[in-house]
Amino acid sequence: MSIPLTSRLQQAITQAATSHDGHYRKGSTKPYVTHVVSVMLIASEYTDDEDILVACLLYDIMEDRPDTYSFDQMAADFGPRVVDLVQGVTKDSTLPDWRARSDAYLAHLRQAGPDVALISLSDKYHNLTSILADYEQLGDVLWERFNAGKADQQWWYTMVLAAAEPQLPDGHPLVACYREQLQKLQGL
Repeated sequence: MSIPLTSRLQQAITQAATSHDGHYRKGSTKPYVTHVVSVMLIASEYTDDEDILVACLLYDIMEDRPDTYSFDQMAADFGPRVVDLVQGVTKDSTLPDWRARSDAYLAHLRQAGPDVALISLSDKYHNLTSILADYEQLGDVLWERFNAGKADQQWWYTMVLAAAEPQLPDGHPLVACYREQLQKLQGL
C-alpha cells in the first residue's frame, strides 16, 4: 500500500521527533524516533487509515515521554480517534511492575478491536526484528537491557500474538510475519 505523506502525517512525524529528541532505543545509540517511524511504515503495508498511521507515530510518547505532549494537545492536533487509538496501546504506568503492566495491556488488547491490534502487532513486530538482529551481535548479554529476561520476553511476545490475532481478520498477513519472528525468538 502506498500512503501519501500528508501534512497531518508530517505534523505527527515532527511531533514524534520532537518528543523523542534525545531518546534512544534501549541499550543502543539508535534514535528512538526510528522505531515509531518503522512501526508506521509496517502498519502502512496493511492500512491507509491516516488516524492509525498517526497513532503509530505518537503512541510511545505517552509511555516514554509524557511530559513532552499531553492527550489534550494530541486531541487538539489530531482528533479524539487518534487519542483513543494511542490510549489503546499505552501501558498503564501507574501499575507497580512490568508484569502487572503487561497483564493489563494484554487484557485490554483482547478486546480492543482490529485498529488497536494492528498498531500493537506492528510495534511488537518491529521490536521482535530488532531483538533478533541485536541478539545476533550481542548474544545473551542482550537481555540485560530489558526489565524482564529472555523467558519473560518470550512469554510477552507470545501473549501479544494470542491477544491480537483474534482481533484481526482471518489470515491477516502481519500475523504470519509476526509468527515467523516469534518462532525465532522462542528458539533462542
